[in-house]
Amino acid sequence: MIKRILKSYDYTLILAVLLLCGFGLVMIYSSSMITAVVRWGYEPDHFFEKQKLALSLGAIVFIAMMIFPYRALLDNRLLKVIVLGSVALLGSLFFIGHVAGNAQSWIKFGGASIQPGEFVKLSVIIYLAAIYEKKQSYVNQFGRGVLPPIIFTGFICTFVLVQPDFGTALIIGLIALCMILCSGIKIINMVKIGVLGIVFMILFSPVLIWKADEIFSPTRINRLVGFADPFANQDLQGWQLVNSFYAIGSGGLTGLGLGQSVQKYGYLPESHTDFIMAIISEELGVFGVLFVLALLSFIILKGFAIARKCTDPFGSLLAVGISSMIAIQAMINLGGVTGLIPITGVTLPFVSYGGSSMILLLLSMGILVNVSMFTKYREMNDQKEKKVKGQPLAGGKTFFVKNDNV
Repeated sequence: MIKRILKSYDYTLILAVLLLCGFGLVMIYSSSMITAVVRWGYEPDHFFEKQKLALSLGAIVFIAMMIFPYRALLDNRLLKVIVLGSVALLGSLFFIGHVAGNAQSWIKFGGASIQPGEFVKLSVIIYLAAIYEKKQSYVNQFGRGVLPPIIFTGFICTFVLVQPDFGTALIIGLIALCMILCSGIKIINMVKIGVLGIVFMILFSPVLIWKADEIFSPTRINRLVGFADPFANQDLQGWQLVNSFYAIGSGGLTGLGLGQSVQKYGYLPESHTDFIMAIISEELGVFGVLFVLALLSFIILKGFAIARKCTDPFGSLLAVGISSMIAIQAMINLGGVTGLIPITGVTLPFVSYGGSSMILLLLSMGILVNVSMFTKYREMNDQKEKKVKGQPLAGGKTFFVKNDNV
């Protein structure tokens, strides 16, 4: 059994994750070594060492979730701990939250800090997958099957919005939408959800008015102004985006060389977090960008392929949610870096600096690898049973077992 389990792991998926994390670690050192010294007064390898620690912790949870049977997440007691723990963490931000990046999204413990919103993404994925697994027989009954998950997701998104953290709230909402679309829901119920969304926005409008000064802060208004016409405002609101363009454009096909970026010398803010892809483009050119995009695409497509193969609704929806999370986060980050959408502060999965994000992503990938393993293990068992009962062989021949004689 152990031998079959080890054969069932998808080592190509594991390798893709390891390559992307390793590449990201190198690029974090390259993009942050100047910023660490000049802007923060740290040692050149400060952010590199912190990310290395996060990767070490992430590797532990990755291996643990590779082994931990994903079906155990359906246990009602564990599910309550996951959901209530996420809500409690979000609620604690209003009392002990630390403001960073114009949002009260962090909890600090001495020199360490966590971002609860990152872990809430996975909590929502597990909750929705579990709920739709249990509601398969009445998933299209609006009162019992459709409304409760929508209310929960809306509640979580509201909690995140009032921090205010638009990027995380958008990601959670889009993940939920992808999972709902894959749950077997009918079109008429999707229309009802759309109407419900409009009603929710109307009801949420008092909160927007109450938090108007924080939600529509000068920083966020400047991001919109900079997005609309960055070169007209390149000394102020468009500074970050214009320098991102310079970094991308100067890299060319092969780049300036690893460590040779000019924009990381204080010109491009957040060069090791939100805008790390601009530095990759500048130093490694088109080839570096394609390397990252190829690995991200492989992980995302592999995740959806696992979801399609998995015959278990819970495992399938887990794979959809995790793959959607990575895809949505990557698209939002790359859209901001290239000026296709306003800058949101969302990091690039597996590559950008961020301890909470890295641990969450590796935890999620451990679950995805576990779903893949059990799916392949079941396939191998099914094939073994077919061989015992009888199946066509090459040339149209068949063997079968009857009275213990072949």
